[in-house]
Amino acid sequence: MPPHVKPKSKITASRKLSLKILLLSKAMEELEKETMDRDEEKVRYLGEKMAPLQMSGLSMDELQSLCKQLHHKIDVVDEERYDCEAKVIKNNRDIHELKLKVQDLGGKFKKPALRKVRVSADEMMRALLGSKHKGSMDLRANLKSVKKEDIKQEKVLTTEVGDWRKNVEAMSGMEGRKKMFDAAGGAGQ
Repeated sequence: MPPHVKPKSKITASRKLSLKILLLSKAMEELEKETMDRDEEKVRYLGEKMAPLQMSGLSMDELQSLCKQLHHKIDVVDEERYDCEAKVIKNNRDIHELKLKVQDLGGKFKKPALRKVRVSADEMMRALLGSKHKGSMDLRANLKSVKKEDIKQEKVLTTEVGDWRKNVEAMSGMEGRKKMFDAAGGAGQ
């Protein structure tokens, strides 16, 4: 049997489906049981920590002392909550630092997001070459410069050509071909 061919499953498709349905139903039952247990635990914990209040038949002084006791308990619980939050924040920071250490030890470094920076050509060359880079890099220095006089001469040449019929008549026949051949520089020199 070739290595790339999977062996056929001995369980039929209908059997697989029925097993999957059974597993899902069992998982749903477990989730429901877990949520009920959690709710019962919450009710039991609150029953231990907070006894039901008996306020009927209490005088004004007794109600004030009860309020003071409740405020004291609220302060204690708030302090505990603050301490727990501080521990969680500290632990999260420690976990983050340890993850960075593991990444460093593993040799895999997560690339930070790069910011776009506008750099001129001179600054880029200075950064790449350091002190070897001298002078400014003028990108237009190597471009061909065109003088206005050259443009005027071209206009004069094009106006001198004049009537195109004269050119055609001059170039027609053997004399014209000889002139073209001489102009190209191939007349037996």
